[in-house]
Amino acid sequence: MSEAFYAHARLYDLMFPGDGPAVDFYRAQARRHGGRVLELGCGTGNKLIPLASDGHPCVGLDLSSEMVAEAQRKANERGVAVEWMQGDMRAFELGRTFDLVFIAANSLLHLQEAHDLVSCFQSVRRHLAPGGRFVFDVFNPSVRLLAAADGARRTRESLSFTDPERGEVSVDVAEVYDAAAQVTRGRWHLSTDSEPDFVSARLDIRSIFPQELPLLLSLGGLRLIERFGDWSCRPFAADSPLQLCICEAG
Repeated sequence: MSEAFYAHARLYDLMFPGDGPAVDFYRAQARRHGGRVLELGCGTGNKLIPLASDGHPCVGLDLSSEMVAEAQRKANERGVAVEWMQGDMRAFELGRTFDLVFIAANSLLHLQEAHDLVSCFQSVRRHLAPGGRFVFDVFNPSVRLLAAADGARRTRESLSFTDPERGEVSVDVAEVYDAAAQVTRGRWHLSTDSEPDFVSARLDIRSIFPQELPLLLSLGGLRLIERFGDWSCRPFAADSPLQLCICEAG
């Protein structure tokens, strides 16, 4: 589950600011479906806090206590009420239902085994109110890019950031693709000129291919009703960067 990667919540927010079209999309989904909102794998609240600020009753669940604590701090700072919980999206019981359940930013892909994905979907199904929607985004796997994961350490220029405490931080990633498991196994290194590799953490991410995704959902009692290829909701195609999925109880 790559817990160590998410132990650095403040640095995570600097590396992944979390604004932009994804937030706009999930805010629109919350407006469309109304009622109570649950985010699984909520991280530091970059998606959920804006929804709560729009007036939706919101619950956020994440496995990492560090991420939940940072989400609580940010919500308090903004004067936004959100119920934050530490928990596992593979199996949870909150004793209530929600009109919108969502998993953003590839967080679903931390579940590497098919039975874990199905268990997650079954838990989501139990928590969907009548007419509720389950929405998530995962990347659309590119065989070419997966094959290029050769274990070499490379700098991700687009992820470099400025840390007020450390200065300029570079991000290097070394990845290999395990085709049998459909998992990209990576190690991320954060460095400054004076402090090389001050963070070195493993991050493993599953790929879910387009044809298997509806089958996994159906095993969990859910039905895929729409799939878009990007945040502007263009139809999903072979070369789409995203699988942006809208589901209902099956």
